[in-house]
Amino acid sequence: MSNMQLDTLRRIVQEINASTSLHESLDIMVNQVAEAMHVDVCSIYLLDERNQRYLLMASKGLNPEAVGHVSLHTSEGLVGLVGQREEIVNLDNAPKHERFMYLPETGEEIYNSFLGVPVMYRRKVMGVLVVQNKEPQDFSEAAESFLVTLCAQLSGVIAHAHAVGNIDVFRKPSNLPAYKTFQGVSGSGGIALGRAVILYPPADLAAVPDREADDISEELELLDAALNAVRQEIQALDEKMQDALMAEERALFSVFLRMLDENSLPAEIKAEIRDGNWAQGAVRIVIDNHIALFAQMEDDYLRERVSDLKDLGRRILAFLQEADASHRELTDESILIGEDISTAALVELPVDKIAAIVTTEGAMNSHMVIVARALGIPTVVGVTELPINTLDDVEMIVDAHQGRVFINPPRRLRTRYKEIQKEEEQLAKDLKQYETKDAITPDGVAVKLYVNTGLMIDVVRGVQRGAKGVGLYRSEIPFMLRDRFPGEEEQRAIYRQQLSHFANKPVVMRTLDIGADKDLPYFSIEEENSALGWRGIRFTLDHPEIFSSQIRAMLKASIGLNNLHILLPMITSVSEVEEALYLLDRDWTAVQEEEQVKITKPKIGIMVEVPSVLLQIEEFSELVDFFSVGSNDLTQYLLAVDRNNPRVANVYSHFHPAVLRALSRLVQECHKYDKPVSICGEMAGDPLAAVLLMAMGFNTLSMSSSNILRVRKAICHVPMSDAQEQLERVLKMSNPLMVKSWMEYYFKTHGLGDMVKSATRIVGA
Repeated sequence: MSNMQLDTLRRIVQEINASTSLHESLDIMVNQVAEAMHVDVCSIYLLDERNQRYLLMASKGLNPEAVGHVSLHTSEGLVGLVGQREEIVNLDNAPKHERFMYLPETGEEIYNSFLGVPVMYRRKVMGVLVVQNKEPQDFSEAAESFLVTLCAQLSGVIAHAHAVGNIDVFRKPSNLPAYKTFQGVSGSGGIALGRAVILYPPADLAAVPDREADDISEELELLDAALNAVRQEIQALDEKMQDALMAEERALFSVFLRMLDENSLPAEIKAEIRDGNWAQGAVRIVIDNHIALFAQMEDDYLRERVSDLKDLGRRILAFLQEADASHRELTDESILIGEDISTAALVELPVDKIAAIVTTEGAMNSHMVIVARALGIPTVVGVTELPINTLDDVEMIVDAHQGRVFINPPRRLRTRYKEIQKEEEQLAKDLKQYETKDAITPDGVAVKLYVNTGLMIDVVRGVQRGAKGVGLYRSEIPFMLRDRFPGEEEQRAIYRQQLSHFANKPVVMRTLDIGADKDLPYFSIEEENSALGWRGIRFTLDHPEIFSSQIRAMLKASIGLNNLHILLPMITSVSEVEEALYLLDRDWTAVQEEEQVKITKPKIGIMVEVPSVLLQIEEFSELVDFFSVGSNDLTQYLLAVDRNNPRVANVYSHFHPAVLRALSRLVQECHKYDKPVSICGEMAGDPLAAVLLMAMGFNTLSMSSSNILRVRKAICHVPMSDAQEQLERVLKMSNPLMVKSWMEYYFKTHGLGDMVKSATRIVGA
């Protein structure tokens, strides 16, 4: 496309994104396209899947009275042909084509040339965009490219409108949504059956108009009263969660209170009021300004700060409007639904009545998901196509193990999931006996099971469930839960808690691993491909002051305990390890001199996440004491799959033969050079995979506390000789489905059928 076409395309897309409704977006598109391409007609037809018809939704050039009324079956006309073929149809004389269907209501009989382009979203046809001219002629390749690009942009707008239930022209108001399955990303595992409760914000900032203040002094008094009420509300929420969350995990409330400091947001709002705006309008302007600033940064974590800002603004507005900002009525087994749910909105609700959480936005490592995980609430995020506004009180099933959401599930599915719930409850009771047992196979091979931690509740549960140490402490979580970098002493206190709870047991602390989906609210990292960018050791070596502060805090925290191991993340090259070791040695020497105490030098390891490390084990073995596989990242890098993306979620699998073969060879290489190797991540916590990892010879498996007892039971029931036989068999298989199916069959035929995850036992789920 030419620069002029690109500019036109950019302008149209910007106007569409700035529109406030789907109808407005479609009207903008047809008018702008008709003008830009100098065509007589531009029309958009959207697919009504239920009735299998294309409805004319907007048009420039056809009879305006036909819009919203004329439709074609998916097998009819040239529009139907475009949809069936899922490709462009370009004709110079459309009326002569065998699929041409004359619709007198549209007045299109005078148009000869036809160009139809399918609007596709995730391999599904959403609609058809059509341009027409009176003059018989083929449209150019440039015209085709222009419309294809535009349709790719439009598809997201239409999908979002479906997701929030704004396409209602196909549906009678009395109709409930039909049974349907939606795919998202698992944030916190588990299963829930219940009814949807849409979590609406307490007040609508967007609906507040500008209005001149009648009495500026009175508006300032109203604002002060609202601010005080919000401060008290947030302090009450903080106190309420003291028993459930540690202080570091409730840091968001401190962030809110700092935002409400007189020199922060209130000062800006009061300035707006003094300029003549009423209090509600002033709140809207200030919050919107901050949101616009953050939103422009295109940063995942800053987008979550946008959510927090909106939540805070709504709370202030709710008190200004004298609205009730307190609890929604929840019944038992309520499933919270929302576009995005803030941490504060979650914890002010009665947690014991929340069966699950589902959002159309959000990420696996958001504040809300971290807290939900700590509270044991099944959570699925990123369900972009969920029709939120049609779901209030609708029956749902949430399978957070698989990231699946079912609306209006049939009786057969409800019955099966209820059975699985009972099975999981019974399994949980049965697993209690394994809290005091060691993970030893029937033929006498011991396997060390460690716990992954980040929040203190992970530590408590890990101790309860008999973890032999901490295989991965995610040191970035305290950083994520603050609005600034924690100081050295602050870090020391946090690390000391972790090390003390596992005194006389190894605690592997990973240095700060931010980037990708783990950004800090106060340190923006803007990259087109953050998963392959400035993250992990790459970031900390570029900021040695941050790295050294953390290392010094870890060393001081280990004094007298001597159980600290340090793990370096996202290692790619030997030079990175050499530079990190230089800084570590320097800090170790300095801290001993400062503290006047001898500190046992911690063992140093590297994470095997980047595939290049697999080919340099010999060189790395000369520098480090141990290796630890980050199975989540290694799998996604080997398979070139973003595990946070629902579009390719079905491609991501740690049972992929390439992953299994790479891990098996890695263990052999590490042991060849007498280096212990552990593995952490979802794979280690999957009993089916854990048996294979045990057979490969991993020295340690580290996992979420919720999976320790499951894996321990599997190990106690599977002889090492059997595990090695299964490993030899699956390493010869060609696809992940074969591997997983075989391991499920093995478990079911060896008394471990209750260990197979839920969705794999449901035919047609």
